[in-house]
Amino acid sequence: MKNRAVRSDYGALVESDRVHSRVYTDAAIFADEMARIFHRGWVFVGHSSEVPGSGDFRLKRIGLQPVIMVRDQAGRVQLLLNRCRHRGATVCEHERGHARAFRCAYHGWTYKLDGTLARVPYPEGYDESFRREEFGLVRVPRVAEYRGFIFGSLSAVGIALEEHLGRAREQIDLFVELSPEAEIDLSPGVQKYGFAGNWKLQVENGMDGYHPPVVHQSIVEAIERRLGRKLETYTGQTKAMTRDLGDGHVMLDYRQCPGNRSLNMTTTYNGPPSNSFQGVFVDAIQRRYGERRAADILQSSGTHLLVFPNLIILGVQLRVIYPLSVDRTEVAVYPALLRGVPEEINHIRLRGHEAFFGAAGMGSPDDTEMFERMQHGFAATVEPWVMLARGLNRQRTDVDGTTVSHIMDEITQRAIWRRWKELMTGEGGSASARRASGPRRRIATNGARELTHQS
Repeated sequence: MKNRAVRSDYGALVESDRVHSRVYTDAAIFADEMARIFHRGWVFVGHSSEVPGSGDFRLKRIGLQPVIMVRDQAGRVQLLLNRCRHRGATVCEHERGHARAFRCAYHGWTYKLDGTLARVPYPEGYDESFRREEFGLVRVPRVAEYRGFIFGSLSAVGIALEEHLGRAREQIDLFVELSPEAEIDLSPGVQKYGFAGNWKLQVENGMDGYHPPVVHQSIVEAIERRLGRKLETYTGQTKAMTRDLGDGHVMLDYRQCPGNRSLNMTTTYNGPPSNSFQGVFVDAIQRRYGERRAADILQSSGTHLLVFPNLIILGVQLRVIYPLSVDRTEVAVYPALLRGVPEEINHIRLRGHEAFFGAAGMGSPDDTEMFERMQHGFAATVEPWVMLARGLNRQRTDVDGTTVSHIMDEITQRAIWRRWKELMTGEGGSASARRASGPRRRIATNGARELTHQS
């Protein structure tokens, strides 16, 4: 009864320019989010480069569901629920590794890499009605890949991944095509941090162009001293924009900023690569994609994108958001190498990632401190509303039909909450119908492909 009452309030809790702080603090709302967003639609799970060979696995989650991402004996990526079909114990406890099979430590039920039940100890305890083929590990009902990005859905029915991604596909393309081989590599591993706050605080913050000169003031000032000039990003003259791509996917768009280049995300902290290495990199991109497409790729800075609900692609990294409870969140951050580039380029990407996003970096600790202060502040409920009205008076429709405004405006937050409200009230409708307005930019060289079929 309580969840039904909460659902009926979503229209009142989320308005066009503000949200009620209860959406960050109510455990019943959190449970409903897991059911309606994370356990129903497409969720980013991992990248194919994390499991390069047969038997390689990583532990993941879809919402609150424990999942094994593994490459099976036939070379296919499988997403298997990490729960023995006998008494429910997890069958894999190591976060990453290589296995020939998964064996439950409780009663010894053993599963092949594709989830098939291979062995049951003392099988004479079961009669002829026990059919081993019916008791494999449960597969995530829908699994699909787009350019190495693996998504899963716990619902057996729904829109295709390509439709879910929509305009976000263009930005994923730009991120991947910084590699002359059109492949990124997450082999360096993952950094993780947690904070005592709601998961949506990280989602909003990752697409917030308003906070950097305040929260990261010391960093901005240090960069300006190094450059010997003021950053134009936070002035009225900047061409940087917030952009609503539709369906909750949003971005901070720096592509029109003078001097913006694909390596800026890292060279800010470490200096540019030598001219010879940078020349080799640019030449390789131009040979692979042609001069016109190469110019778009090099200008993109690797993108600054949210793929709703849980993936942020930010310059040189993937950031994956894992809700744990209404006031506890874990974030996994993966530095992404580029295949086919000079080693110096990837070295700079790694050092730049560490400088800002690492556990001792200049940026992430600032943000997580703000998340926890906000979660504490939400306890003050005499005036419970959170403002999201910045830039309402100057947002506009761009030539491609997307909504844009100044980089410090809250178009991105409003778009995130609009999609959240659609999903929570069941009023989302067809994704293609919602994106019907306006022409699109160039989209995707490779379509999404389904990896597994589940009856």
